[in-house]
Amino acid sequence: METQIVVAGYVIHDGKVLLIHHRKLDLWLPPGGHIEPNEIPDDAVIREIKEETGLDVEILNQSSLPMEGNIRRSLAVPFAVNVHNVGDHDHCCLFYLCKPKNPEQLKINEELKGAAWFSKEDLDKPHVTIDVKHLALKAFEALRKSH
Repeated sequence: METQIVVAGYVIHDGKVLLIHHRKLDLWLPPGGHIEPNEIPDDAVIREIKEETGLDVEILNQSSLPMEGNIRRSLAVPFAVNVHNVGDHDHCCLFYLCKPKNPEQLKINEELKGAAWFSKEDLDKPHVTIDVKHLALKAFEALRKSH
């Protein structure tokens, strides 16, 4: 089975995580998508979140490696990585912890049926899949540890 590398961002604001209702998959997911050719994962997750939700985000968990030697750019460290099935192929997904710069400007694009901010308790709703719930809770925990 084909495996594609993708990115997703768990955007957390005021104790809630942003999930989008994906039109094609009919699932509530974190915003994200495919990495374009020659695109860096950090840039891809920022672009995908902007395209899908209109939000500008800052990726947390930035690397603390010094910019020395041959290093041209230091990238954020994903808080989780997994391989999951999306029907006819698999996605290897890098999950990033993000915070919005303009949360009041949330506006979905045509790929989505909706978007909503979910509290930890909201993640127990039946339309949130168990894997999305576990990753969201891990994102809340990663944010708590980063402060």
